[in-house]
Amino acid sequence: MPESFKKNLGGEEILLPEINNKALVLLKDLVLIFSFSFLTAISAKFKIEIGPVPITLQTLVVLLSGAFLGAKKGAASQVFYLLGGVAGFPWFSRGGGIPYLFSPTLGYIMGFIFAAYLVGFLTEKGGGKDIKSAVLVMLIGNIVIYIPALIWLLNFFDPQKALLVGLYPFIIGDLAKLILAGLILAKNQKLIEEYKPR
Repeated sequence: MPESFKKNLGGEEILLPEINNKALVLLKDLVLIFSFSFLTAISAKFKIEIGPVPITLQTLVVLLSGAFLGAKKGAASQVFYLLGGVAGFPWFSRGGGIPYLFSPTLGYIMGFIFAAYLVGFLTEKGGGKDIKSAVLVMLIGNIVIYIPALIWLLNFFDPQKALLVGLYPFIIGDLAKLILAGLILAKNQKLIEEYKPR
């Protein structure tokens, strides 16, 4: 007879509920991770085509993935988003598949991973508890997206052109999205604490 079952018969603390609890926590984490992957995919479809890089709602979801899921799970949600798109799911802004690895927008998707991790890290360390702090956290996360994005665009354009097509058109929209993300973060601290890694 298994030891965990013997302990159960004796009324002592047993191993089985602990295993079940861990399984439930893992299941919950996976659901949250895949949910934000899917939300990122949906937000990619809300787009305005303006050139090599479209305007989308993705940055809003990416920043919130880090805030709500934390560093590791937030980054994981964007890793799964990337892997799913490369695997062929049409949830990038312009479809999906292996050819996307050679797209001008790949750098932004790589930036999503770093941004989600950093926003999650700063939130875990106590950032974002008030509106000013939350907007600052989101601003930092948003800037991080553009580092690999612009570096990757240099494979396709000269530096001036990379800024013209990959940064300048997005500044106003990104400011609006990061302010909204900051407001959501600051106003949902109880929910953030519930999912905060222990």
